[in-house]
Amino acid sequence: MFEYDLLVVGSANADLVVGVERRPGAGETVLGSDLALHPGGKGANQAVAAARLGARTALLARVGDDAHGRLLLDSQRAAGVDTAGVLVGGAPTGVALITVDPSGDNSIVVSPGANGRLTPDDVRAPAASALLSASRVVSAQLEIPLETVEEVVRGLRSGSRFVLNPSPPRELPAAVLAACDPLIVNEHEARVVLGADAGKTPEEWAGALLALGPRSVVVTLGEEGALAADTSGTVRVPAVRVDAVDTTGAGDSFTAALAWRLGAGESLADAAAYAARVGAVAVTREGAQASFPTAEEVAAV
Repeated sequence: MFEYDLLVVGSANADLVVGVERRPGAGETVLGSDLALHPGGKGANQAVAAARLGARTALLARVGDDAHGRLLLDSQRAAGVDTAGVLVGGAPTGVALITVDPSGDNSIVVSPGANGRLTPDDVRAPAASALLSASRVVSAQLEIPLETVEEVVRGLRSGSRFVLNPSPPRELPAAVLAACDPLIVNEHEARVVLGADAGKTPEEWAGALLALGPRSVVVTLGEEGALAADTSGTVRVPAVRVDAVDTTGAGDSFTAALAWRLGAGESLADAAAYAARVGAVAVTREGAQASFPTAEEVAAV
């Protein structure tokens, strides 16, 4: 019996967000809106998104012993996330510097801070091992050290499922790729993971990624929806048309929803279609965690 539907192992950042009419070029200064502070980070975002949807969720992460760390812990607890696995100290809390243009597109620079101090030893610790053993699905990203993600894979319980969004993207070890079910990438991430022979279409990317070892692959395509692929075939998942306000965190809400629904027994295509609706609601609101919908709000889409 699994105590948690989803364990997220990943980053927790304070998002410092400025709206701009256009993003600056090299050497250029542009004026922006007032600075907004939001709880974020791909790991923390996924945990909040899943908990808002009703998943029994836990987070394994590291934050600093500072105001940003307290902000992140408060946000997790308010959403119903179990924070017993959140370690405190070792470095300042990670920070993401985000600019958002009028179309809702964003550019992000991340200072990892405490995220870079989440180590394999932390994953092997008794408390973290207990969380891994108690979780039906484990989700990770790459805003924490890759060797920590490798340790997560080694610690997976038999019968659990591993989901990875390789962001920021890099080449992945064979053991990590083989554990992914699914590997979730956008176009940029797919091209980095695949290298020079990525191909030209989402179907080609998915096929090439599957050849590297993942049990399944999902390619997110923004306004074009998503593509879900496994050994049984490839399915296009249409996007839900909305007026985007801010895309920050939309991919994290998609990943969290997909992981949760897969753990509940849905097919890859059905879970991806649900996740697309979750992401569609999220982009109609400002911020990351504040934009994530409840299951009732998704049902209304």
